[in-house]
Amino acid sequence: MSHPGILLTKEPAPQTIPVCELPMKVYEPALNTGPDSSSGLATAGFRTAKYLPEEWHQHNYTRYHEAFADRDHSERVRLESQNVAAFTAELAQRTQEDSTVKVGERLQDIHFWKSELQREIEDLTEETNLLAAQKLRLERALDATEIPYSIATDNLQCRERRQPPDLVRDQVEVELLKEAELIRNIQELLKRTLKQAINQIQLNRDHKEICEMDWSDKVETYNIDEKCGRYNNQSTNIQFHPSTSRFEDSASTPETWAKHSHDNIYRAEREKLASINLRALIDNILRDTAEDLRMQCNRVNDAFAQQLEVLEDAKHKLEHHLKKTLKEIGDQEHNIEALKQAIKDKETPLKVAQTRLYDRSFRPNVDLCRDTAQFRLVSEIEELTASIEALKKKLLESEQALRNLEDSRMNLEKEIAVKANSIFIDRQKCMAHRSRYPTILRLAGYQ
Repeated sequence: MSHPGILLTKEPAPQTIPVCELPMKVYEPALNTGPDSSSGLATAGFRTAKYLPEEWHQHNYTRYHEAFADRDHSERVRLESQNVAAFTAELAQRTQEDSTVKVGERLQDIHFWKSELQREIEDLTEETNLLAAQKLRLERALDATEIPYSIATDNLQCRERRQPPDLVRDQVEVELLKEAELIRNIQELLKRTLKQAINQIQLNRDHKEICEMDWSDKVETYNIDEKCGRYNNQSTNIQFHPSTSRFEDSASTPETWAKHSHDNIYRAEREKLASINLRALIDNILRDTAEDLRMQCNRVNDAFAQQLEVLEDAKHKLEHHLKKTLKEIGDQEHNIEALKQAIKDKETPLKVAQTRLYDRSFRPNVDLCRDTAQFRLVSEIEELTASIEALKKKLLESEQALRNLEDSRMNLEKEIAVKANSIFIDRQKCMAHRSRYPTILRLAGYQ
């Protein structure tokens, strides 16, 4: 488009100057002092503030260049804006894809630690249940030791009722004292082991709870990150959260995050290993204590059997001796009766001889002669008297022997009663009570 009186030529585009930097030109009308000025003329009825043609052309030229510069600047800004928009769109897409990949990698890390924690929780749960079963065995075994201890103490108390001379510290009593001491030591050992098992179960549960809390956090974090990984530009549940780009002061780093779970698993594994070792120790203790108790029980039973054998043999010998003594007492009684009868039988001949000698003492005068008959009667009386004295002496000896036999019979009967009492205590009281001794399975805590 051309203007009258102005020739437009193609010139290089002027340097673009921002509108805000262009100097503001304020039009000030020139003084009408030139040759064409109407100053002094009668122009009172016309407008005096008019542009000169040069001024009008200059004004249009300036407006043209300003418009050209504004259009060029706008085009450049538009192109730059399009470039920036395209670049930011590509950058936003690339950044979003990279963020999605990072979230996916993070999901894999979370899934790994979540799986490890879940496995550790399951292992700890199983191990705690196994240790609780061993603890139950310990409690059963501890309860089972009360029966052997009561049997041992009852045997000792029963054997205190033996009568002298059988009230002796024999091998049976020695073995019973060893059994009672062994049971007390085993009970103390089982109590200490039971306390250790209870503490270990509590430690297992504490570390299991720590792992469960960590696992719960991992599950919640996994769900959050999985939801974040599904977000895209077409999602409808997205909105602005300007303040979330700041890092929390309490936020952990990937290294401390992984170390936290690693340390939890490491401590749980350590307690699990300690629990496994404790279970093996409990198993060995229960097996050894059950075997020791049964072995000591067998030793006590063997000692009882030997002692009963000795007592039975002694009782049989005493009974056999008593039987002979009773027979001897009977024979001695018959002997005493015979001696008494013999003495009695000698009294009549003595009376006859003494009567003869007495009557012959009344012979008169010279007929009172010490003849052969007189001598024979005197010797007969002496012989009969000596015989009676000998028989009386034997009677006294026999009566003393009979009294000795009676005393021996009483002692034998008393000793037999003592042996019978000892046999009754050991067999009917002790051995009968020991028949209720727990089995090795019960002593090992399986029943």
